Amino acid sequence: MVGFTALLAAVSAQAAPPKTALVPRPATPAISVQTLKDVTKTLSSDAYEGRKPVTPAEQKTTDYIVQRFKAAGLKPGNHGSWFQPVPLVEMTAQDVSPMTITGGKTPLSLAYRDDVVVKSYRVTPTIAVKDSPVVFVGYGIVAPERGWNDYAGVDVKGKTVIILVNDPDWQSPERIGLFEGKAMTYYGRWTYKYEEAARQGAAAAIIVHDTEPAAYGWGVVQSSNTGPQLELDEKGDHADQSDAIGWMQLGKAKEVFASAGQDFDALSAAAKVKGFTAVPLGVTASVSFTNTIKRQASKNVIGILPGKTKPNEYVFYTAHWDHLGHCTPVKGDGICNGALDNASGTAGLVALAEANVKAGPGKRSIVFMAVTCEECGLLGSRYYAEHPVYPMATTVGGVNMDGLNTVGRAKDFVVTGAGKSELEDMMAKLVAGQGRVVKPEPNPERGSYFRSDHFMFAKLGVPMFYGESGEDLRVGGAAAGHAATLDYIENRYHKPQDEYNPAWDWSGALEDLQLYYGLGRSLADGAMWPNWYKTAEFRAVRDRDHPAARTKQ
Repeated sequence: MVGFTALLAAVSAQAAPPKTALVPRPATPAISVQTLKDVTKTLSSDAYEGRKPVTPAEQKTTDYIVQRFKAAGLKPGNHGSWFQPVPLVEMTAQDVSPMTITGGKTPLSLAYRDDVVVKSYRVTPTIAVKDSPVVFVGYGIVAPERGWNDYAGVDVKGKTVIILVNDPDWQSPERIGLFEGKAMTYYGRWTYKYEEAARQGAAAAIIVHDTEPAAYGWGVVQSSNTGPQLELDEKGDHADQSDAIGWMQLGKAKEVFASAGQDFDALSAAAKVKGFTAVPLGVTASVSFTNTIKRQASKNVIGILPGKTKPNEYVFYTAHWDHLGHCTPVKGDGICNGALDNASGTAGLVALAEANVKAGPGKRSIVFMAVTCEECGLLGSRYYAEHPVYPMATTVGGVNMDGLNTVGRAKDFVVTGAGKSELEDMMAKLVAGQGRVVKPEPNPERGSYFRSDHFMFAKLGVPMFYGESGEDLRVGGAAAGHAATLDYIENRYHKPQDEYNPAWDWSGALEDLQLYYGLGRSLADGAMWPNWYKTAEFRAVRDRDHPAARTKQ
């Protein structure tokens, strides 16, 4: 979902250095450039049709990964099988009515796609929200550890909640504030807002789209929330979710508030202040649509290098194998090959498997997992985290890869979502050993930490490292690195032009992979149980599930 340019973050100056055990520095492995080239070139060839899940290309893709895992010397990672089935359900909203707002000064009819987008996680053929009282719940956050509850004193069961995007201090120029300033926390992510609204019993949850705090335009909202939508196919058909979820254009939200006799800007400002009380608007909302439902399944691919002395403790490496498949043609090319995103990360997974097997087993087991459906909402990693082959409570931590550096060695290194876990301190020592420096993430407000597969482990308390080369290249400096970033974003990201290039410079990828190897091997050969910093959203789960981690300060 996010390529190498999205991995620009920094170690937070606010985080106190934790009391961790000394980190052994593993010998630098021989990582095969030829493996990186071969796997990337193969998986991103037209023969693999863009590697879209639940298409004929999936079997070819997963069989190839198994072939490479076997050749590397791994064992099947799911009780004798290389695969973990991931059940999916595809839903397509049809016959979507306008969203009507009644009971105010002026009745409003908001057009589907242009004014609002709506869909549902509930696997049911018919969705109907009728005359549902509308409540403005500010940022829709319940964060007891920060003393914040936007739902305090209000019952929203069966009601429609309108929610602001991002979190309350997103306009802070620094990373200082109750919600870490301009750096988005998970409370600011749209997925959290829908989850919390469902927990509160809301019939519908509508987020107000504003380009700056969302970090993307209405066109992205439109394309991502219309058409076929994949979700995990689970018992209960997601009946615990809201009937309808969606987004509303900022201008239309202001019209709704005006019809209710309220000032949108004034209430939005009030919602930034601790102690904000939700505001019933005195109007009702209605919307309806039908769902076409198709049940199917995809696969995660899992290999393992069993540990010598602690085989029931696990260190993970992850990368997603999927991409977009056939897509909108550009100059006659209609296959989104996904060479960088993420054939290259999958190649890194294979290369790290080879290096670890050559080095011999660690004390702990090392798991290599190529996950499905990252591009459709992190569904493969989410399914694994919620249905783990190996218990999350005995999973030590690990590294996720989503696009390798193919533009040359960099002087700097960045950590996406920095200031969260002790893995960052371990990695900082390894980075220094390469004569490189850690630099700040230029756009932490985009919430990149929550947009790749490590996040699903994090939600359940397991620290997974996510970071990569920065833009300050050893040849060409920051100007060359930034130009490469822009070129990728503008010309290749999620387009048919993300294709294998034999002229790529893999030297930067090799340096990063040596860091990933070093971090994973330190965990596999050590005894530490890295934890989250005290202020991290995921600390409580780790403390609950692993006593050794809980003793850390």
